[in-house]
Amino acid sequence: MPIKNVPKAIALIPDGNRRWAQGHKLSILSGYQLGVNKFIDFSEWCRDYGVRNITVWAFSTENFKRPRHEVETLFGIYKKAANDPKLLARLHKNRTRFNVVGDKSMLPKDLRESLGRIEKQTSGYKDRVINMLIGYGGKEDILHAAKEYARSVIKVGKVFTLTDESFKQYLRSYAVPEIDFVIRTSNEERVSGFLPWQISYSELYFTNKLWPDFSKQDLRKALSEYSRRSRRFGT
Repeated sequence: MPIKNVPKAIALIPDGNRRWAQGHKLSILSGYQLGVNKFIDFSEWCRDYGVRNITVWAFSTENFKRPRHEVETLFGIYKKAANDPKLLARLHKNRTRFNVVGDKSMLPKDLRESLGRIEKQTSGYKDRVINMLIGYGGKEDILHAAKEYARSVIKVGKVFTLTDESFKQYLRSYAVPEIDFVIRTSNEERVSGFLPWQISYSELYFTNKLWPDFSKQDLRKALSEYSRRSRRFGT
């Protein structure tokens, strides 16, 4: 039975990779690798349900506080995925544009270059979009926008009126649309500074499933819950 009201833009906070690995007596590398593979599947499930825009939080600014070997392990997995011709082929097949959102200067050069190649090679697609938040923090995003606005004022020599739309252009996350539905796994019921500009009226959904255990049926359950909700946007 089809889901009547499918969100146009979904955002995902895929928590629980490390806990899943520990619970299965596997390495953290195994947990993260499975998590990346699960997101590739997730993006295709979303396509099957008609979701056209997906934003995933891959690595926050706070995540840099984790042990160095863990950070390097995760970046290595992302680099390997970015250089996988099969992944690029899937993006081309599904006519999906890939965007990287965040402070790219915080990333290793080789990872920046690998992700940048995918961005360039998929930039012409409009059917579907995947936004990858990496080196991203919500407070930093707003602060960055304020600094950029100040620089613009200094450059032109006068203060000009800001609107919601004009301010958004200064955000690192300017390419991310207003989010309809946020999914967070592993029983963590908070947003942790995730896209504060775009999720002010988002519907939130929390599940106790650890991200590697999240299935297509779990996504259907989440989308069905979204379809039952009434969004009033403050009215």
